[in-house]
Amino acid sequence: MDVPNLKMPAAGVRIFKKDEKVPKEVMKYQLDGIAITSCHAIRTTMLGDAVYLTMDSIGCIAAAISLGLVDKNQSSPLKGSREYTEIMKKKSGKGDSFIPPSPLKFTDGTVYACKDSKKEEFALFGKDDSGRYIKKGIARQAVSDMLSLQPPTTQGVFYLPSNFEDTKITPDVVILSLRPVELCRIIQGYQFLTGNRVRADVGGVRAGCSDLIVRPYLLGEINFSPYCVGARLIARFEGDRMGIGFPFSFLETIVKGTEESKTGFPFPDYPDACV
Repeated sequence: MDVPNLKMPAAGVRIFKKDEKVPKEVMKYQLDGIAITSCHAIRTTMLGDAVYLTMDSIGCIAAAISLGLVDKNQSSPLKGSREYTEIMKKKSGKGDSFIPPSPLKFTDGTVYACKDSKKEEFALFGKDDSGRYIKKGIARQAVSDMLSLQPPTTQGVFYLPSNFEDTKITPDVVILSLRPVELCRIIQGYQFLTGNRVRADVGGVRAGCSDLIVRPYLLGEINFSPYCVGARLIARFEGDRMGIGFPFSFLETIVKGTEESKTGFPFPDYPDACV
């Protein structure tokens, strides 16, 4: 980019299917006694720490559905404390009497339309929470457009930082956290060699799982997102950042295209390009 000290945080994501043997180099990054969301894992990895999430350690039921760790129609709640539903528990004031929502309650729209569903205990922001969608039917429609690895075939998801030393672990998807000016330049570099347009398919929830991981993984294409409520409030992605996800096989083309097109797209002259 020809800009000193420019930082573009990156994370690789490797999905291990149930019939695969997970390397011991990956297993050692399992979380012990804590369950975090996929977007939180992405953020942690971008800060330099690898994370391996399984059904026992993923802290967001929605991400567990998207990533194929649990059946979307499971009617019983996941066991153990989960980062996402612990927020519900705290806001509901129900304490130990709180029963977290099952995966099915996410799939059928109950959770995302908690006000319309008369399930205020599933609100993230207290009794005045509007929910993520105004009606349960609208929530179901939105969920149906969120790509997921269903039926569930995933054993675990490994989030590896860009400086991960074990080069035998190749990610399926790469995620970058960029300012819009950098996102612009990455897309220009990709198009320089391919001419292919990049189309964003985004929603207000499930950015750090469905939009940035599963969509590139399943469709073999680039997607970018303004992040979602969980990525902003739980993972704390900064307000000037957006996420872009693409298959690992695209990385060489993106890097090469960005380097070779420097004189055609003089990035240092872009407004706010320099930090």
